[in-house]
Amino acid sequence: MPESPATTGPDLEPTLEEQIAAYQREFRDLDPQVEQVVNALQRLNRRMNVAYGRQTATLGISNAEWEVLKALVLSGAPYRMGPGDLAKRLGLTPAAMTHRVDRMASEGLVTRERDENNRVRVIVELTTEGREKWLEAMRMASVFEEELLQDLSDEERGKLGAMLTRLLRRVEDTQPDAGGRLSDLD
Repeated sequence: MPESPATTGPDLEPTLEEQIAAYQREFRDLDPQVEQVVNALQRLNRRMNVAYGRQTATLGISNAEWEVLKALVLSGAPYRMGPGDLAKRLGLTPAAMTHRVDRMASEGLVTRERDENNRVRVIVELTTEGREKWLEAMRMASVFEEELLQDLSDEERGKLGAMLTRLLRRVEDTQPDAGGRLSDLD
């Protein structure tokens, strides 16, 4: 029996069905429905991140820089945060955040200035150019996301959104530190 094109070659990922079958072969107590949902979500997330990365690259920014821009926009006008707060929000070490902010400041996406009220504290602020990059990335993402969900009715989109939100809340409630990095991954 010939191999399916999806699994030809050692570097290609097995299909979702092949992965679940292999798991069941090795771990008989596995619930295939649970594995289908979890593995489909993981694969979808990974592929969406690649797609977003391609989009942000066309704008001259990385996914990592996009995350900083997003955090600053979500903080609300005047789009300012301390680097420590940014690091916590993004699950980064302070050193990694400093490196990222340095790069972004040199690209004109953010400014970094001393807090007038506390000269020891630094404030990172979104620039007009940074906000424009964020807006353009949002426009591109909106098109991609609309295409992704095009086969779902409004009702299906609503139900899927509600179900995924329930799953997210369960993880957030049981793993409150899951938004950041685990210390062994730093």
